[in-house]
Amino acid sequence: MPKNYSLHTQDNEIIDVTVHFTDLTDFGKIIVFVHGFKGFKDWGFGPYLAEYFSKQGFFVLTFNFSLNGIESGTQDFTEIDKFARNTISREVEELNFVIAHLKNGDFGEISNNPSIGLLGHSRGGGVSILAAAQNEDVNAVATWAAVSDFDRYSDRQKKQWHDIGYFEVKNSRTGQVMRMNESYLEDIEKHAKEKLGVLKAVANLKKPLFLAHGEQDLAVPAAECETIFNNADKDIAEKMIIPSTGHTFDIKHPFEGSNAKFDSLLNKTSEFFKIYLG
Repeated sequence: MPKNYSLHTQDNEIIDVTVHFTDLTDFGKIIVFVHGFKGFKDWGFGPYLAEYFSKQGFFVLTFNFSLNGIESGTQDFTEIDKFARNTISREVEELNFVIAHLKNGDFGEISNNPSIGLLGHSRGGGVSILAAAQNEDVNAVATWAAVSDFDRYSDRQKKQWHDIGYFEVKNSRTGQVMRMNESYLEDIEKHAKEKLGVLKAVANLKKPLFLAHGEQDLAVPAAECETIFNNADKDIAEKMIIPSTGHTFDIKHPFEGSNAKFDSLLNKTSEFFKIYLG
């Protein structure tokens, strides 16, 4: 039974939140889903995974970053100006902001001292690792197709970005050309190895970590999963490379149904959280 909420940031932007639970939900075991670049909470597998994990007994929270470009209450990229202003540092701050409101009972009453797991996809995987490394309220992290580094641009791209003040990316699904302001590049250039260093955060994580990646991922190569895993504590980290599938595990938007590979990923992720949020 999903319920919707809205949070207002300090600069009065809106974070849309949806929580999912059933009559069997354990309100002390919480999964927060963190969407990726050009993603949103209701993209493709979002509602499906939320329903799946809630039926497994978890309290599930999904949300939209305030500057992800999706107009509040919709699934449409109509706020392109906001998308352009987004940064990685802001996403990490907003994830911690959501967790704080969650613990405060602003999305429904939860147990005292709940166990919180983060589940991040793609860029959201990197953001989840960063937040988990600094937030003592997070108990475990799972990532799907996570990035190992936010500094993903060539010197030529960066020069052009600085010269004209923005970088353009195409949304292959909608055909929209979407800008990223120079502030995004400045953020990662300044902080990519320290505050926004995914590998540094992984090395200091000291929390259970589950890494899943599609073998044929063209957006974020599976080698990045290996890199993250190689920097993690092997006693509390595990990885799952899924053969013959890509960045979204053969799931599309609008959602057309699941498949055996994605369902196996859901099952493995659920097993991980049942162990480490239990």
